[in-house]
Amino acid sequence: MRKPLVPDLPESCDLLIVGSGAAGMAAAISARHHGLSPVIIEKSDVFGGSTAVSGGAIWVPGNPLAAAAGMTDSREAARTYIKGETGNLFNAELVDAFLDKGPEAIGFFHEKTALKLAHRAYSPDYHSDAEGATEGGRSLDADDYDGRKLGADLYRMRPPIADFTILGGMPLGRPDIFHFLRMARSVKSATYATKTVLRYLRDRVTHGRNTRLVMGAAVSGRLAETVFALGIPLCTGHELIGLARDETGRVTGAEVKGPKGLRRIAARRGVVLAAGGYPQNPAKRAGTFDHVKRGLPHYSMSPATGTGGAIAAAEAIGAAFVDTNANGGFWTPVSLLRNTDGSVRPFPHLFLDRAKPGVIAVGHDGQRFVNEAASYHDFVQGLIAKLLAEGQRSAWLVADHRAVRRYGLGAAHAFPARIGKHIASGYLKRDATLDGLARQCGIDPAALETTVRAFNAGAVRGEDAAFGKGATSYQRYLGDAENKPNPCLRPLEGPFYAIEIFPGDIGTSMGLDVTAEGRVKDRQGQPIPGLFACGNDINSIMSGAYPGPGITLGPALVFGYVIGQVAAQ
Repeated sequence: MRKPLVPDLPESCDLLIVGSGAAGMAAAISARHHGLSPVIIEKSDVFGGSTAVSGGAIWVPGNPLAAAAGMTDSREAARTYIKGETGNLFNAELVDAFLDKGPEAIGFFHEKTALKLAHRAYSPDYHSDAEGATEGGRSLDADDYDGRKLGADLYRMRPPIADFTILGGMPLGRPDIFHFLRMARSVKSATYATKTVLRYLRDRVTHGRNTRLVMGAAVSGRLAETVFALGIPLCTGHELIGLARDETGRVTGAEVKGPKGLRRIAARRGVVLAAGGYPQNPAKRAGTFDHVKRGLPHYSMSPATGTGGAIAAAEAIGAAFVDTNANGGFWTPVSLLRNTDGSVRPFPHLFLDRAKPGVIAVGHDGQRFVNEAASYHDFVQGLIAKLLAEGQRSAWLVADHRAVRRYGLGAAHAFPARIGKHIASGYLKRDATLDGLARQCGIDPAALETTVRAFNAGAVRGEDAAFGKGATSYQRYLGDAENKPNPCLRPLEGPFYAIEIFPGDIGTSMGLDVTAEGRVKDRQGQPIPGLFACGNDINSIMSGAYPGPGITLGPALVFGYVIGQVAAQ
């Protein structure tokens, strides 16, 4: 196994990019394509940022891949949908730039780089019944990627999160999940799963890790292949300390702390901030997340290095930070797994369990409080409202044995995975009766009995009078198509299980104020010369709303592409 080499930080470049996620690599590739010599610095010892451990969806309306497949969409419909989602926080300048440049950017990356994409023919927007929403085409995925093409640099790429893998390090992509959940009921799926596992075991022997990269790792791997092919230095282990300016106020470089100490790098065309926001900065979260201000716990799924250093460096020279979004982050409910040292780590409940039949969410009062099949972002908005009203710090997902073994519940994977360790650790509660389960969890037993009885009566008919679980195409898409008449509803039957859940995020939505060209604005609304930003370092173009799968990576690629163009002009 050849040891990867970290390039030395040069003394100067045309464009300095801070951050190696999709936004940063996109900006570097675009800049190089338009004639500049960029350099990427990355605070962590591994590149890829949160992109590398994400679901990898890329949401870009009107993209050329869907159009080539004959799918119909329109800029006007997408704009109407986003405007409806964001309400009076609608940012016309950024949304229009995104919609105008999005198809061009996707065409560029698909045709000119190693980022080969495929559109999802059926993947409804999260509010699929809203005006302007579509049933598919807007979301894209990177084709699975052979990480061996990166050579030794594969070992500099952020590895998968262990809890998201099986067999000690094997990640599952979207097709994998489909087949692995059905391998006990389908010969075709069993064959697929066997071949996939055998390849992974071969990789472990020959490379010490998985080399088949899927979802967000495929996005990162493919972008990285192009970065390295273009000769763009990617300096991991180098942290931005501060921005340098000339006598006119123009940003001309940065102070960077790396293996050789503190150094300055000059950047003739400026600096691009793409370091992933501030999800792991407790103080900044406490100042911008309303529920944290009010005393609720919060856990982020983002890499530990996402502490907002790039935003802080920009604010130090007068950059404007937008803190008025409807939500400070992109929410997901999380459960907590215990580490050997007694600390905890969060596990996200994104789309594999909550929407499935045989699963409900209740507060400590035993009452349901939200449509469990709603998007993870919407679910947490309901969760936060429940916790604040109830005066509690957590709620519970409750499921029956059939649901847990067929779909899994949180980190307790579906059959044939063993769940005994999760019961033994206390992560997964189990009891033959609802009364016994409620007493284990601190849930009102009588109220839980009443809630399940009422839920079951409607579920038999495929109806949820309380919250309408399974009422939209998006919700049914996340359910179980084999479950009739409603893919999301089935009566719960003992034995019963429960997992405690808390508010969490997969990234921050608030950030630096920028123009349509990605130029960072000062507090008077004027662009700071030589300073750009994209990705989660900028205020989300969705203003804290979450319209569909991939609304962070889509704008990250598009505005990274735009910045490369603008910086070269």
